[in-house]
Amino acid sequence: MQSDTLAWLIPALLSALFAALTTILSKIGVAQIDSNVATAIRTTIVLLITWGIVAAQGNLQQAIQIPQKTLIFLIFSGIATGLSWLFYFRALQLGHTGPVVAIDKSSLVFVILLAGLFLREPLTIKTALGSLLIVAGTLVIVL
Repeated sequence: MQSDTLAWLIPALLSALFAALTTILSKIGVAQIDSNVATAIRTTIVLLITWGIVAAQGNLQQAIQIPQKTLIFLIFSGIATGLSWLFYFRALQLGHTGPVVAIDKSSLVFVILLAGLFLREPLTIKTALGSLLIVAGTLVIVL
């Protein structure tokens, strides 16, 4: 790998770290309230933080100049994100953290398949084998 292609690595590792922290904090946070209320609170915090960052970067004008196609995809992405969070919080409330997270993170398999179908990204032997190992690992954790 070229060094310039590793620009994504630190943000990806930080994302994984914060996702792990999110899971632990969320599991504690849904212990005594409805999971939908917990998701609404979390979403409000995310909304405030992200709009604050957009404003601090001076990008508020860009938010009103979004092309229609981009906006439509972002709306559908927001719907999918909301549904994912609602189901994730409910699963955390009802189940043990390990199996819930294992199943949630197996979304990578769905991403690979959907990227092949809709984005025409190639399904290589490496990604197919990796996907099978993820499914196997998920089954080991869950069963």
